[in-house]
Amino acid sequence: MKELSVYKLHFTTPLHISNNKKEYGVSLKTIASDTMYAALTSCLGKMGESIPSSGDLGLGISSLFPYYQKEKENKPIYFFPYPLQANIGNLDAKKSKKLKKIKWVDTFYFSEILCGRNILQDEHIKGDYLCKAEEFDNDFISSQAFQRIRLQDRTMQGNAEPYYVDRVFFKDCSGLYFIVNGDTTLLDKALPLLSVEGIGTDRNVGNGFFTFEKDTISLEIPQRADYCLNLSVFFPESKQQLENLMSSESIAYEVERRGGWITTPPYQTIRKNYIYGFSAGSVFRKETKDLEEVGKIVDLRPKWNDKELHSIFRSGRALVLPINI
Repeated sequence: MKELSVYKLHFTTPLHISNNKKEYGVSLKTIASDTMYAALTSCLGKMGESIPSSGDLGLGISSLFPYYQKEKENKPIYFFPYPLQANIGNLDAKKSKKLKKIKWVDTFYFSEILCGRNILQDEHIKGDYLCKAEEFDNDFISSQAFQRIRLQDRTMQGNAEPYYVDRVFFKDCSGLYFIVNGDTTLLDKALPLLSVEGIGTDRNVGNGFFTFEKDTISLEIPQRADYCLNLSVFFPESKQQLENLMSSESIAYEVERRGGWITTPPYQTIRKNYIYGFSAGSVFRKETKDLEEVGKIVDLRPKWNDKELHSIFRSGRALVLPINI
């Protein structure tokens, strides 16, 4: 069994995470690893902590995934992204269609998938979730749109107009968690500040505040596998590394654009450079024996004639686990 160190975030206020199209009316329900990493780096900068010139905080983190917890005394049910390439066995069309709707799997089924066992059972499919627990509310994450008024846009032009903001809520003691690998010294310094400053959009009106605690997850993983499952946003270190990772017809991946607006005053009207990365849940060809880190950290600071504009680090160092296809 592999012991994974995790940090649980329970949001005490609503949460809004912008999608790639920056649509306020739609919020993502999870947080990408590079977004969390950037928020931690920003908090360390505000605290006067020394940040390495490479942007490396000495640890790797996964993207933030959901967990369900009814009461504080209950054991949380942790969910992992359903791998884009998984052994589901030989299914009839009806059952196969049902399994393809799954987005999240609990620890038991995640271990089954990593070890290459098929998951023919469908009695535990509950909406987007594959969960063995009998007492489980698959609507523990919900969202609601709220109307607001935009007076001016980021360019300080335009007329006042109404718009909607989608805000995400977590029932009971549920929330999001992320896996950590490495030295957590700087993480432990930054999280208390981030918890009261908030993460996501509209923090100035009370979104994204949370409490946090540490925990561990026991996970069965194969002793060795020829493939790896990505748990973070991943930026390949080189073209050669990418070619090696994609040297099989059995891989599966999704690509997303990473970038956005600078949030540091007075540069809020300036966009960062952007980069494309692989999403969590992608599967690549790589011999893997344990929890490992692959990828690189990049600086998305735009070319701007201002020496005061700091580096804008985005971490594409991904945590990967072995998976048998």
